[in-house]
Amino acid sequence: MKIGYGERDITPECPITMIGFYRADNLSKGILDKLYTQCALFSYDNEYSCVITIDSIGFTIEDSNYLRDIVGKFLKITRDKIMICFSHTHSAPNNGIERSYFDFICCKTLEAVNEATADMNVVKAIWGSFETNIGENRRGEKNILDKRAGILKISDSKSGDTKLILLRVTAHANILSSDNYFISADYFGAARKFLKEKYNCNIMITQGASGNVRPLYRQKNSDFLEIYSYEASLVQSNKNIPPFEAIEMINKTVYELYNGIDKIIHSIVPEEIYRIKMFSKIKRFYSDVPSLEKANKILIEAKEEAGIDGSSWLEEVKKLNNSKITEQYTDIEIQYFILNNGCFCGIPEEIMCETALETAKKLKNNHIYLGGYTNGCNGYFPTYEEFLKGGYEVVWSYLIYYIYHGRVSSLRKESADILVDTIVSQFKNLHKSKN
Repeated sequence: MKIGYGERDITPECPITMIGFYRADNLSKGILDKLYTQCALFSYDNEYSCVITIDSIGFTIEDSNYLRDIVGKFLKITRDKIMICFSHTHSAPNNGIERSYFDFICCKTLEAVNEATADMNVVKAIWGSFETNIGENRRGEKNILDKRAGILKISDSKSGDTKLILLRVTAHANILSSDNYFISADYFGAARKFLKEKYNCNIMITQGASGNVRPLYRQKNSDFLEIYSYEASLVQSNKNIPPFEAIEMINKTVYELYNGIDKIIHSIVPEEIYRIKMFSKIKRFYSDVPSLEKANKILIEAKEEAGIDGSSWLEEVKKLNNSKITEQYTDIEIQYFILNNGCFCGIPEEIMCETALETAKKLKNNHIYLGGYTNGCNGYFPTYEEFLKGGYEVVWSYLIYYIYHGRVSSLRKESADILVDTIVSQFKNLHKSKN
């Protein structure tokens, strides 16, 4: 097997509309750290498999597929051979509004892919896993967490030098909270930079099943840090400069990851590649359209509990009710990247950590890492238990983001169980066919 790597800076050069927090003014006021698009290009038996990571809260599925298709055209491969993983940073531009910025990302991603094709080396690889304490279940009373941090270590076959560390973690990238107006990759960016210096190799990080997992270390006060701004005067006058405590919390998260990685990274020795496969399966899921009576109740609760104005959502619900539409559906792509005995699996939803844990448990494989934010970000995907709790993730978020998700409510309460069973079945069938 060969692998090539490429990356490009996708930091905006001027103030730009941000996304990640529900607020009236979303114009950026500076840069805390750079954003990147990265590409790991795998070549095995004359076939490419491409993993791309992008510092973004997540594109729509349509925009993600557009980018995958132009990359596929360049590499002469189909869409299902290209996996885009979003960091889900809440301090990035809103590419849905800033369309020229989306075009910029597409252009830079193609450049990164092109760079990867010119940097192909024969490699070996090995999976590793360690427990890390960077997240907190923001909804679960029992504080259930997926503390596994997965490592795919890739080294040059001849020299043994580490070429790439591909890391999977599970915690929202929003240590920088709603009072931050600076562009940032959050702890993903700080971790990549730190680990690259420590191990002298390229670092890519992908997001896990963190729909209900917030950062354990996060800002809690309003001390301010003076950093680079578009205009020097903003440093003195703008109160929306990232709090000093937030920077400390990012550093704590990075050191937590580093301490875990460093305990195992030198002891896991890459092996010959005997299997690599990337493919997708489509599964249809359904959601219910609320009655007008229920919708009005939701509208009031969202306003009182979260300050959300759902008037436009209510109009959409009225239209659906008037058209006698009682359910909507979403065809969800489940994508797999399998290398030897490990797998990154993802869907374009914000799934809960319990779903990833249950999948690995049923497959009896600790190196099966199910994540969200893969090839898009299309709403929360709650477990049965989470669905019954309601609240922002299950109900109120749709009052804001329904226009992106293509549905006005969360998927039905049994959907997470169906997803797990589907992945387990598909993975087992693949194993049987190989035997």
